[in-house]
Amino acid sequence: MIRFDRWLTICMGCWLAAMSGLAHAQAYPAKSIRVVVPYAPGGATDLTGRTVGAKMSETFKQTIVVDNRTGAGGVIGADIVAKASPDGYTLLLSSPAEVAILPHLQKMPYNVEKDFAPVSLASMTPLILVVHPSLPVKSVKELIAFARARPGQLTYASAGTGGVQHLAGELLKITFKLDMVHVPYKGAGPVMPDLIGGHVPMFFSGMPPSMPHVRAGKLRALAVTSVRRSPAAPDVPTMADAGVPNFVFTNWFAYFVPTGTPADVIAKLNGEINRALKLEDVKAKLANVGLETVGTSPEELGKFVREESEKFAKLIKLSGAKGTD
Repeated sequence: MIRFDRWLTICMGCWLAAMSGLAHAQAYPAKSIRVVVPYAPGGATDLTGRTVGAKMSETFKQTIVVDNRTGAGGVIGADIVAKASPDGYTLLLSSPAEVAILPHLQKMPYNVEKDFAPVSLASMTPLILVVHPSLPVKSVKELIAFARARPGQLTYASAGTGGVQHLAGELLKITFKLDMVHVPYKGAGPVMPDLIGGHVPMFFSGMPPSMPHVRAGKLRALAVTSVRRSPAAPDVPTMADAGVPNFVFTNWFAYFVPTGTPADVIAKLNGEINRALKLEDVKAKLANVGLETVGTSPEELGKFVREESEKFAKLIKLSGAKGTD
Protein backbone atom coordinates (compact mmCIF):
# COMPACT_ATOMS: atom_id res chain seq x y z
CA MET A 1 0.00 0.00 0.00
CA ILE A 2 1.31 3.46 -0.90
CA ARG A 3 1.72 5.73 2.13
CA PHE A 4 -0.29 8.97 2.04
CA ASP A 5 2.81 11.17 2.05
CA ARG A 6 4.31 9.17 -0.82
CA TRP A 7 1.02 9.40 -2.77
CA LEU A 8 0.91 13.16 -2.16
CA THR A 9 4.49 13.54 -3.42
CA ILE A 10 3.66 11.62 -6.61
CA CYS A 11 0.55 13.69 -7.25
CA MET A 12 2.39 16.95 -6.66
CA GLY A 13 5.08 15.83 -9.09
CA CYS A 14 2.51 15.09 -11.78
CA TRP A 15 0.77 18.42 -11.18
CA LEU A 16 4.03 20.37 -11.39
CA ALA A 17 4.99 18.57 -14.62
CA ALA A 18 1.63 19.37 -16.16
CA MET A 19 1.83 23.02 -15.05
CA SER A 20 5.37 23.26 -16.40
CA GLY A 21 4.26 21.98 -19.81
CA LEU A 22 1.31 24.37 -19.83
CA ALA A 23 3.53 27.30 -18.88
CA HIS A 24 5.97 26.36 -21.62
CA ALA A 25 3.20 26.31 -24.22
CA GLN A 26 1.82 29.64 -23.01
CA ALA A 27 5.25 31.30 -22.84
CA TYR A 28 6.38 30.26 -26.33
CA PRO A 29 7.72 32.18 -28.11
CA ALA A 30 9.63 34.23 -25.57
CA LYS A 31 12.26 35.48 -28.02
CA SER A 32 12.90 35.89 -31.74
CA ILE A 33 12.55 32.88 -34.06
CA ARG A 34 15.09 32.13 -36.77
CA VAL A 35 13.90 30.64 -40.07
CA VAL A 36 16.87 29.24 -41.98
CA VAL A 37 16.46 29.55 -45.74
CA PRO A 38 19.24 27.51 -47.36
CA TYR A 39 19.37 29.72 -50.47
CA ALA A 40 20.26 33.30 -51.31
CA PRO A 41 17.64 36.07 -51.13
CA GLY A 42 15.36 36.56 -54.12
CA GLY A 43 14.10 33.03 -54.75
CA ALA A 44 10.77 31.36 -54.01
CA THR A 45 11.98 29.86 -50.71
CA ASP A 46 13.11 33.25 -49.48
CA LEU A 47 9.93 35.01 -50.61
CA THR A 48 7.74 32.43 -48.87
CA GLY A 49 9.74 32.73 -45.66
CA ARG A 50 9.66 36.51 -45.55
CA THR A 51 5.98 36.81 -46.45
CA VAL A 52 4.80 34.24 -43.91
CA GLY A 53 7.33 35.39 -41.31
CA ALA A 54 6.00 38.95 -41.38
CA LYS A 55 2.53 37.70 -40.42
CA MET A 56 3.84 35.32 -37.77
CA SER A 57 5.73 38.15 -36.08
CA GLU A 58 2.52 40.18 -35.77
CA THR A 59 0.78 37.42 -33.82
CA PHE A 60 3.75 36.12 -31.84
CA LYS A 61 4.93 39.66 -30.98
CA GLN A 62 8.44 38.44 -31.70
CA THR A 63 10.82 39.05 -34.58
CA ILE A 64 10.95 36.32 -37.24
CA VAL A 65 14.48 36.43 -38.64
CA VAL A 66 15.02 34.93 -42.10
CA ASP A 67 18.60 33.66 -42.11
CA ASN A 68 19.91 32.90 -45.62
CA ARG A 69 22.57 30.20 -45.29
CA THR A 70 23.69 29.18 -48.76
CA GLY A 71 25.94 26.45 -50.04
CA ALA A 72 26.12 22.79 -51.04
CA GLY A 73 22.74 22.87 -52.78
CA GLY A 74 20.93 23.75 -49.56
CA VAL A 75 22.70 21.21 -47.36
CA ILE A 76 24.64 23.76 -45.29
CA GLY A 77 21.50 25.56 -44.16
CA ALA A 78 19.60 22.34 -43.51
CA ASP A 79 22.47 20.92 -41.46
CA ILE A 80 22.47 24.02 -39.25
CA VAL A 81 18.86 23.30 -38.34
CA ALA A 82 19.44 19.56 -37.92
CA LYS A 83 22.05 20.34 -35.25
CA ALA A 84 20.17 23.23 -33.61
CA SER A 85 18.56 23.08 -30.19
CA PRO A 86 15.09 21.49 -30.48
CA ASP A 87 13.32 24.35 -28.72
CA GLY A 88 11.21 25.85 -31.51
CA TYR A 89 13.46 28.84 -32.10
CA THR A 90 15.20 27.51 -35.21
CA LEU A 91 13.17 26.39 -38.24
CA LEU A 92 14.15 25.18 -41.68
CA LEU A 93 12.23 26.33 -44.73
CA SER A 94 13.21 23.59 -47.14
CA SER A 95 12.86 22.97 -50.85
CA PRO A 96 12.74 19.38 -52.17
CA ALA A 97 16.53 19.29 -52.61
CA GLU A 98 17.50 19.11 -48.94
CA VAL A 99 14.98 16.50 -47.81
CA ALA A 100 13.81 14.52 -50.87
CA ILE A 101 16.47 14.69 -53.61
CA LEU A 102 20.05 15.07 -52.38
CA PRO A 103 19.82 12.11 -49.96
CA HIS A 104 19.58 9.95 -53.11
CA LEU A 105 22.57 11.63 -54.76
CA GLN A 106 25.28 11.96 -52.13
CA LYS A 107 26.34 11.33 -48.56
CA MET A 108 24.51 13.69 -46.23
CA PRO A 109 25.58 15.16 -42.85
CA TYR A 110 22.08 14.56 -41.50
CA ASN A 111 19.32 11.96 -41.68
CA VAL A 112 16.02 13.41 -42.85
CA GLU A 113 13.82 10.91 -41.01
CA LYS A 114 15.79 11.10 -37.74
CA ASP A 115 16.86 14.74 -37.58
CA PHE A 116 13.82 16.71 -38.77
CA ALA A 117 10.25 16.97 -37.54
CA PRO A 118 7.71 18.22 -40.12
CA VAL A 119 5.63 21.31 -39.39
CA SER A 120 3.72 22.41 -42.52
CA LEU A 121 3.87 22.44 -46.31
CA ALA A 122 3.77 26.17 -47.07
CA SER A 123 3.71 26.77 -50.82
CA MET A 124 4.13 25.20 -54.24
CA THR A 125 4.99 26.45 -57.71
CA PRO A 126 5.61 24.98 -61.14
CA LEU A 127 8.89 25.69 -62.85
CA ILE A 128 8.98 28.01 -65.82
CA LEU A 129 11.46 27.44 -68.63
CA VAL A 130 12.98 30.81 -69.46
CA VAL A 131 15.72 31.83 -71.89
CA HIS A 132 17.62 35.01 -72.61
CA PRO A 133 16.01 36.93 -75.51
CA SER A 134 19.25 36.70 -77.49
CA LEU A 135 18.75 32.94 -77.80
CA PRO A 136 17.07 32.51 -81.22
CA VAL A 137 14.26 30.25 -79.98
CA LYS A 138 10.61 31.01 -79.25
CA SER A 139 9.33 27.56 -78.34
CA VAL A 140 10.47 24.41 -76.57
CA LYS A 141 10.70 22.57 -79.90
CA GLU A 142 12.98 25.29 -81.27
CA LEU A 143 15.10 25.12 -78.12
CA ILE A 144 15.50 21.34 -78.49
CA ALA A 145 16.51 21.72 -82.14
CA PHE A 146 18.96 24.50 -81.24
CA ALA A 147 20.60 22.39 -78.51
CA ARG A 148 20.74 19.28 -80.69
CA ALA A 149 22.57 21.19 -83.42
CA ARG A 150 25.16 22.47 -80.91
CA PRO A 151 26.25 19.57 -78.68
CA GLY A 152 28.08 20.67 -75.54
CA GLN A 153 27.57 24.38 -76.26
CA LEU A 154 24.25 25.25 -74.57
CA THR A 155 24.41 25.80 -70.81
CA TYR A 156 21.54 25.79 -68.35
CA ALA A 157 21.47 27.17 -64.83
CA SER A 158 20.05 25.68 -61.66
CA ALA A 159 19.62 26.85 -58.08
CA GLY A 160 22.04 24.12 -57.02
CA THR A 161 23.07 20.56 -57.79
CA GLY A 162 20.28 18.14 -56.91
CA GLY A 163 17.52 20.73 -56.96
CA VAL A 164 14.30 20.46 -58.93
CA GLN A 165 15.67 22.84 -61.57
CA HIS A 166 18.70 20.61 -62.06
CA LEU A 167 16.57 17.49 -62.43
CA ALA A 168 14.25 19.22 -64.90
CA GLY A 169 17.25 20.02 -67.08
CA GLU A 170 18.53 16.48 -66.75
CA LEU A 171 15.17 15.03 -67.75
CA LEU A 172 15.04 17.27 -70.82
CA LYS A 173 18.54 16.11 -71.74
CA ILE A 174 17.79 12.41 -71.43
CA THR A 175 14.35 12.66 -73.07
CA PHE A 176 15.73 14.26 -76.23
CA LYS A 177 19.33 12.96 -76.02
CA LEU A 178 20.76 16.47 -75.69
CA ASP A 179 24.32 17.40 -74.73
CA MET A 180 23.90 20.47 -72.47
CA VAL A 181 26.14 21.75 -69.68
CA HIS A 182 24.75 22.21 -66.15
CA VAL A 183 25.81 25.38 -64.27
CA PRO A 184 24.77 25.25 -60.58
CA TYR A 185 24.33 28.40 -58.46
CA LYS A 186 23.72 29.00 -54.75
CA GLY A 187 20.03 29.68 -55.21
CA ALA A 188 17.71 31.13 -57.81
CA GLY A 189 18.43 34.73 -56.80
CA PRO A 190 22.09 34.67 -57.93
CA VAL A 191 21.10 33.10 -61.27
CA MET A 192 19.07 36.12 -62.33
CA PRO A 193 21.88 38.66 -62.98
CA ASP A 194 23.79 36.15 -65.13
CA LEU A 195 20.63 35.05 -66.93
CA ILE A 196 19.50 38.61 -67.66
CA GLY A 197 23.04 39.49 -68.70
CA GLY A 198 23.12 36.59 -71.15
CA HIS A 199 26.00 34.80 -69.43
CA VAL A 200 23.87 31.69 -69.00
CA PRO A 201 21.04 31.40 -71.54
CA MET A 202 18.55 28.94 -70.04
CA PHE A 203 16.95 28.21 -66.68
CA PHE A 204 14.13 26.01 -65.37
CA SER A 205 13.27 28.67 -62.82
CA GLY A 206 10.83 28.90 -60.00
CA MET A 207 8.24 31.46 -61.05
CA PRO A 208 8.85 34.15 -58.37
CA PRO A 209 12.38 35.21 -59.40
CA SER A 210 11.61 35.07 -63.14
CA MET A 211 8.16 36.55 -63.59
CA PRO A 212 9.09 40.23 -63.08
CA HIS A 213 11.77 39.87 -65.76
CA VAL A 214 9.44 37.98 -68.12
CA ARG A 215 6.88 40.77 -67.78
CA ALA A 216 9.59 43.36 -68.39
CA GLY A 217 10.74 41.56 -71.56
CA LYS A 218 14.18 40.79 -70.14
CA LEU A 219 13.53 37.04 -70.30
CA ARG A 220 11.46 34.90 -72.68
CA ALA A 221 9.18 32.25 -71.17
CA LEU A 222 8.79 29.08 -73.21
CA ALA A 223 6.69 26.81 -70.97
CA VAL A 224 5.58 25.97 -67.44
CA THR A 225 5.97 22.51 -65.93
CA SER A 226 2.49 22.24 -64.42
CA VAL A 227 -0.45 20.19 -65.65
CA ARG A 228 -2.44 23.38 -66.31
CA ARG A 229 -1.32 26.87 -67.25
CA SER A 230 -0.37 29.12 -64.37
CA PRO A 231 -2.71 32.02 -63.52
CA ALA A 232 0.46 34.09 -63.03
CA ALA A 233 1.45 33.46 -66.67
CA PRO A 234 -1.72 32.49 -68.59
CA ASP A 235 -0.13 33.08 -72.01
CA VAL A 236 2.71 30.65 -71.36
CA PRO A 237 1.98 27.07 -72.53
CA THR A 238 2.52 23.98 -70.42
CA MET A 239 5.29 21.61 -71.44
CA ALA A 240 2.60 19.26 -72.74
CA ASP A 241 1.11 22.08 -74.82
CA ALA A 242 4.63 22.75 -76.11
CA GLY A 243 5.01 19.18 -77.34
CA VAL A 244 6.71 17.55 -74.33
CA PRO A 245 4.18 15.28 -72.56
CA ASN A 246 4.66 13.82 -69.07
CA PHE A 247 7.02 16.62 -68.06
CA VAL A 248 5.50 17.81 -64.78
CA PHE A 249 7.64 19.34 -62.03
CA THR A 250 6.51 21.10 -58.88
CA ASN A 251 8.83 22.98 -56.56
CA TRP A 252 7.58 23.16 -52.98
CA PHE A 253 8.62 24.77 -49.72
CA ALA A 254 8.01 23.32 -46.27
CA TYR A 255 8.79 24.10 -42.64
CA PHE A 256 10.71 21.69 -40.41
CA VAL A 257 12.17 21.85 -36.90
CA PRO A 258 14.84 19.70 -35.25
CA THR A 259 13.60 16.36 -33.97
CA GLY A 260 12.86 16.58 -30.26
CA THR A 261 11.05 19.90 -30.49
CA PRO A 262 8.10 19.71 -28.06
CA ALA A 263 4.83 18.67 -29.65
CA ASP A 264 2.99 21.68 -28.23
CA VAL A 265 5.51 24.03 -29.84
CA ILE A 266 5.18 22.26 -33.20
CA ALA A 267 1.39 22.56 -32.91
CA LYS A 268 1.67 26.28 -32.16
CA LEU A 269 4.01 26.86 -35.11
CA ASN A 270 1.79 24.80 -37.40
CA GLY A 271 -1.30 26.77 -36.39
CA GLU A 272 0.35 30.14 -36.89
CA ILE A 273 1.99 29.24 -40.23
CA ASN A 274 -1.28 27.86 -41.56
CA ARG A 275 -3.18 30.93 -40.32
CA ALA A 276 -0.77 33.19 -42.20
CA LEU A 277 -1.08 31.12 -45.37
CA LYS A 278 -4.87 31.59 -45.37
CA LEU A 279 -4.69 35.40 -45.27
CA GLU A 280 -5.92 36.96 -48.49
CA ASP A 281 -3.02 39.41 -48.81
CA VAL A 282 -0.49 36.60 -48.33
CA LYS A 283 -2.23 34.42 -50.92
CA ALA A 284 -2.45 37.32 -53.37
CA LYS A 285 1.18 38.36 -52.96
CA LEU A 286 2.48 34.84 -53.52
CA ALA A 287 -0.01 34.06 -56.31
CA ASN A 288 1.17 37.12 -58.22
CA VAL A 289 4.52 35.41 -58.75
CA GLY A 290 3.14 31.91 -59.27
CA LEU A 291 3.22 30.52 -55.75
CA GLU A 292 0.20 28.63 -54.43
CA THR A 293 -0.23 28.62 -50.65
CA VAL A 294 -0.96 25.23 -49.07
CA GLY A 295 -0.84 24.61 -45.31
CA THR A 296 -0.93 21.05 -43.92
CA SER A 297 -0.70 19.15 -40.68
CA PRO A 298 2.75 17.82 -39.65
CA GLU A 299 1.55 14.30 -40.41
CA GLU A 300 0.41 15.25 -43.90
CA LEU A 301 3.76 16.90 -44.62
CA GLY A 302 5.66 13.83 -43.42
CA LYS A 303 3.66 11.58 -45.75
CA PHE A 304 4.09 14.03 -48.64
CA VAL A 305 7.88 14.17 -48.24
CA ARG A 306 8.17 10.39 -48.19
CA GLU A 307 6.15 10.15 -51.41
CA GLU A 308 8.21 12.90 -53.06
CA SER A 309 11.43 11.20 -52.01
CA GLU A 310 10.35 7.96 -53.68
CA LYS A 311 9.37 9.84 -56.86
CA PHE A 312 12.67 11.71 -57.08
CA ALA A 313 14.67 8.54 -56.41
CA LYS A 314 13.11 6.97 -59.51
CA LEU A 315 13.76 10.10 -61.59
CA ILE A 316 17.39 10.27 -60.50
CA LYS A 317 17.92 6.67 -61.51
CA LEU A 318 16.26 7.32 -64.87
CA SER A 319 18.19 10.52 -65.62
CA GLY A 320 21.56 9.39 -64.34
CA ALA A 321 21.96 12.68 -62.45
CA LYS A 322 25.02 12.82 -60.21
CA GLY A 323 25.70 14.61 -56.95
CA THR A 324 28.76 16.53 -55.88
CA ASP A 325 30.77 13.67 -54.37
